[in-house]
Amino acid sequence: MSHSSKRYFLFLIVATLLTSGCSTMQPYDYSAFERSKPRSIVIIPPSNNSLEVNAPYIYLSTLTRPLAEKGYYVFPVSVIDHFLKENGLPTPAEMNGIPLDKIGQHIGADAVLYISIEDWGQKYQVLKSTTTVHATLRLVDVKTGELLWTSTAKAQKASSDGGGGLIGALLSAVVTQVLASTISDPTPGLARQANHLAINNQIRGMLDGPYREPSTNPK
Repeated sequence: MSHSSKRYFLFLIVATLLTSGCSTMQPYDYSAFERSKPRSIVIIPPSNNSLEVNAPYIYLSTLTRPLAEKGYYVFPVSVIDHFLKENGLPTPAEMNGIPLDKIGQHIGADAVLYISIEDWGQKYQVLKSTTTVHATLRLVDVKTGELLWTSTAKAQKASSDGGGGLIGALLSAVVTQVLASTISDPTPGLARQANHLAINNQIRGMLDGPYREPSTNPK
């Protein structure tokens, strides 16, 4: 095989790989979302599959702003949580089992956002620590029960050695653990980052709601 033939053959392989890779990234099917045109969203406190008992309510506190900025009326999460508890549903697991017709009758939302927390918090190894926020989101039409949108909100942050090699890595891991347990919890910030990426994704993000303000950013 000549040199030019080899180059052409390699070009075909690369082109095939790129084409096959791009074909798997299909845009989200928004047909149900566009039919529904929800204006208001109620967020049900998340179900929790992680080991962190406080994860549902920490995560819940990070969702109202990005959804409101996307153009939706979001029912106050603390009011909804209190209302559900007062009506005999003390845990998120029970809240997630409410029939949609009851949500429509007593709350009046157009769509309900269900959340499942898959992983949350910090894991410590000898030389580093890693903080993870991982949740799945499902937006459902209250009247029809149709799935309008689903996504994964995930963000992760690892400690670094700060350029200090083994000793630096050990110190960084210890400092990260001390700060997490005594001063600051990094998970709310990571949750906000994960929500932003999921809701505003260019290919599979949530569609703009009716109250979305026009962007002031130059094109």
